[in-house]
Amino acid sequence: MATMTDDKVKRRLTTVLCADVYGYSRLMEADETGTLETLRRYRTAIARLVERHDGRIVNTWGDAIIAEFASVVEAVQCAVEIQQEIASQASTQASPMQFRIGINLGDVMVDGSDIYGDGVNIASRLQELAEPGGVVISSSVYDQVHNKLSVGFDCLGQRPMKNIAPLTSYRLTLGGQPAGPASFGIQDSAPPSERSRARWVDERRAPSSPTNVVSEWLTRVPRPVAAALTISAFLIVINLMTSHRIWFHWPVAAIFFGVLMRMVLGNRPESDSRTER
Repeated sequence: MATMTDDKVKRRLTTVLCADVYGYSRLMEADETGTLETLRRYRTAIARLVERHDGRIVNTWGDAIIAEFASVVEAVQCAVEIQQEIASQASTQASPMQFRIGINLGDVMVDGSDIYGDGVNIASRLQELAEPGGVVISSSVYDQVHNKLSVGFDCLGQRPMKNIAPLTSYRLTLGGQPAGPASFGIQDSAPPSERSRARWVDERRAPSSPTNVVSEWLTRVPRPVAAALTISAFLIVINLMTSHRIWFHWPVAAIFFGVLMRMVLGNRPESDSRTER
């Protein structure tokens, strides 16, 4: 009879955060001592933030940091706070150290205090897609947090990743800009062809202006009606600004009569009777 042994691989679903220093070799070449001191200081700050969000540091090999979280929301919040903390400390430095962060929710293999597998590898590849100071998450993370956090998301589509099947990823944004460099002063470098036109922005952070409300409403009405309303508003403004006599109602009435007739005639069913050849 087969028996269960302690050597059986244990697995669990977890949220993996992977961060590494952008341009670490260049920084070390320029100033080894200063770079190492800065890295140690940032690691201490990151460890404090990870603990605050009920996560744990799994590994810190080289310039990389791997952490895991039981909560997906806590992991993303932690990533944003990490980038904000580092940006605030680096604001006075001539050659600031910046991290790139990738987050994935996936299945991992557990070996003592270490974790392995695709769940970790994907987080590492997502980190490589991030901009310096930015955060990129997998679609599995996005599905869990997009309606729970006051941040926006840019869909990056399916990007090729080394030794990993392409998957959809999302870049975090704050105030309509990438969460990280653009939020803290760096331009968005991703070409438009490589990201989705749809941008998910939390409405609580981006209230609609009256102009936007009118524009959105016009996009929902039939095009002929929207055109008639636009022309009518233009005629009304001209009338009020150039003459005390009201004349706009005649052209406006004619415009709407034409639109009404067009819509009525356009909705008539086609005749079923056709001439046989």
